[in-house]
Amino acid sequence: MKSTLLSLLLAVMAGTSLAQIATQATPVDKIKIAKGFKVELLYSVPKDTEGSWVAMTQDDKGRLICSDQYGALYRITPPALNGSPGETKIEKLSIDFGHCQGLLYHAGALYGVVNDEAYQGRGLYRCKDTNNDDQFDKVELLRSFPGKAGEHGPHGVIASQDGKSLYVMCGNQTPEPSAETSLVPRHWGEDQLFPMLLGRGFMRDVLAPGGWLAHTDLDGKKWELVNTGTRNTYDIAMHRSGDIFGFDADMEWDTGMPWYRPTRVCFMQSGGEFGWRTCSKKFPVRWEDSLPAVVDIGPGSPTGVAFGYGAKFPVKYQNALYICDWSYGKMYAVQLTPSGAGYTGSAEEFMSASPLPLTDIEVSKKDGAMYVSVGGRKVQSGLYRVTYAGDATVLDSEVVEKTAALDAYAMGGDPPVAGRKKLEAFHGKQDPKAVEAAWPHLASPDRNLRFAARIALEHQPVGSWKDKALGESNPRAALTALMALIRSSGGDKALMEPILTALNKIDFKALKGLDRVTLIRNYMLVFTRLGEPAVAAKSALIKHLAPLFPTNDTGLNRDLTELLVYLGDAGIVAKAAPLVNESPTQEEQIDYARILRFAKTGWTKELRADYFRWFLRAANYKGGASFDLFIGEIKANALSTMSEEEKLAIKDVLDAKPEPKALPFSVKPMQFVKAWTLPELEKSLGVGLEGNRNFQNGRNIFGAATCFACHRFNNEGGAVGPDLTSVAGKYSPRDLLEHILEPSKEISDQYGSTIFTKKDGTIVAGRIANMKENIMMVCTNMMDPNNFTNVDARDVVKTEENKVSMMPPGLLFMLKEDDILDLMAYLLSKGNPDDPMFVK
Repeated sequence: MKSTLLSLLLAVMAGTSLAQIATQATPVDKIKIAKGFKVELLYSVPKDTEGSWVAMTQDDKGRLICSDQYGALYRITPPALNGSPGETKIEKLSIDFGHCQGLLYHAGALYGVVNDEAYQGRGLYRCKDTNNDDQFDKVELLRSFPGKAGEHGPHGVIASQDGKSLYVMCGNQTPEPSAETSLVPRHWGEDQLFPMLLGRGFMRDVLAPGGWLAHTDLDGKKWELVNTGTRNTYDIAMHRSGDIFGFDADMEWDTGMPWYRPTRVCFMQSGGEFGWRTCSKKFPVRWEDSLPAVVDIGPGSPTGVAFGYGAKFPVKYQNALYICDWSYGKMYAVQLTPSGAGYTGSAEEFMSASPLPLTDIEVSKKDGAMYVSVGGRKVQSGLYRVTYAGDATVLDSEVVEKTAALDAYAMGGDPPVAGRKKLEAFHGKQDPKAVEAAWPHLASPDRNLRFAARIALEHQPVGSWKDKALGESNPRAALTALMALIRSSGGDKALMEPILTALNKIDFKALKGLDRVTLIRNYMLVFTRLGEPAVAAKSALIKHLAPLFPTNDTGLNRDLTELLVYLGDAGIVAKAAPLVNESPTQEEQIDYARILRFAKTGWTKELRADYFRWFLRAANYKGGASFDLFIGEIKANALSTMSEEEKLAIKDVLDAKPEPKALPFSVKPMQFVKAWTLPELEKSLGVGLEGNRNFQNGRNIFGAATCFACHRFNNEGGAVGPDLTSVAGKYSPRDLLEHILEPSKEISDQYGSTIFTKKDGTIVAGRIANMKENIMMVCTNMMDPNNFTNVDARDVVKTEENKVSMMPPGLLFMLKEDDILDLMAYLLSKGNPDDPMFVK
């Protein structure tokens, strides 16, 4: 029996430095926790003897079982709540088993997911106590998983709602294990028109389906694929309705690129496809052949997740989905909101510290407390307990009402949810009733419901619904049905002409929003699935599609450009090439450069020269570890399409060397205008925002003021700062303006930084972005997220919260008042050009 809490507290009270207690988990006084809650450090794991804990479960006696990432299993009996300070009992289990990144005690057995070559290799195992001596004595491998050992392998395991089966989550380094059945139609593809950019080439050879969720019986005999296309979802949790949620990883090397996707919470819908593809091939959220996230979080390293069910917390927190970010040391409480047949959500920081490498969460069925483990990659590990110390009887009636509504909704009491669940019954099998049941929902305004209907259709014999799809007159239904037909075509080129004819009949101008994007995406899918069209067909398509560019949708414009470049439209170069330099965001500029790199016709000497001058500017842009390599590949690809004569004509540009400069997103130089104050500007926030603002200028200013460099907005931009898409629902115009003018007045815990003072007196200020053993990788510049300063925890004598925001002040001082008002309108509109604030 061991207890470290008292000795740790005495050490901290005595002024002991962080270096002196490096063998202890992060002290409680360094941890921020939501109001009304308290944290106890129950145990600091001795690294040398007990490793670093990454997975946790609870047995039928309320004891916790944890696994060392590279070693054994440990059983923990926490001290009683609200009593005298007891000791935390730690017991190493005698069974030769561990190395688990997923643990589940269920039906009298311990299930473990091994993610390396220990024992019989990667797979799902079951441990049993065959002689009832309270010790596991039998280990059996239920299912081995193919692939090599790595951190993107097999992870979480949970029980089904009825307790009769299991769900297992695996990352994209684990090939799909030849499941006997599949809710996902088995015709996934890469579905990109142009070759990928490699960057550093991590997992370049891994093709679809990527990460996957599977369902199996308690003996692991029969497996069913549930959904695919995730990157590296470490853990999953089940809503009381039976819906499953996961926290999927970003690819930090892609930061700053147009295909970067932040860590995100996903509703793991039946038959789902979440659009992960290797290197530059990831699907943008707008493509309807994949599902969007419930909520984007930002950069990080997802680990354990759990619902708060059974916790002795206020209702709001009982029903939250808790998600752990290992690298930034943050646990979020995600509040889910009904949205048609799916969900949206908002994330609130619940618990954080620097460092706090969170790995797993368990809400105890015995005492109603939340238990939290930290560890992984051989860093200092520990076990914490979170309890509510406030007045639990004072509950917000609105929260209770919302919770009840959410439960009724998710249980199928809402028509879209009931419709989705009925359609999901047709997934994975052929049923003569499926086509008739699915067809009315192909035109649904609800994306999740349309998706469920399309998947039901794709599981049926194509011959039973092909003609119906080709003849569908409702544009929205036709878009969904034709996407299903293209994906289910099996490469039958005879279908190209009738499908293109059907697509050409759809009036683009009569469509709006995502429907327009889906029409263009369907054209792209025709060519990725059925091959290149004939010359005459290309000419006809160019004539039909070229007049559609440009639109007021930036994502759609890029898709149109890519499609027209693929078809060989000479006219698109003159329209799109200027956008390489003029677009307001780094990502948008890069995307146009990527798309145009294979354009062979339509160039003039001036357009070529301007295109390649952009690379001189881009040399100063910042991004992840693959950033410079991606940019270099784009340039090399573009050069490969040019003749020696064409290269010679712009030799001065090609030979020029970039000069180090500040981030120059705008081609127009900006100069100091005025040191604006809140009283000077707030007087214009009323009438000044009523119907006379310029949407495009607001978006351009968001880029020119370098906001896009750090902040995500409407699914574009950086991700190192807060996502600003929802600011309209959080702040009044005045409050928003105040936050921009005075960023250090109130700093979100989610994006605050830490000051580390070292033994030699030097100071490092920033956010911990990664860790390994005793080394903390600190990001000190939000504008350069790949530039880390390594700090050895043993050299640190003091840590403290930084009172200065990482967002620089004075960003509005370079803008005129009208520019500021256009920027405010752009933010408050959530990026909607049809908002009444804008001039039509």
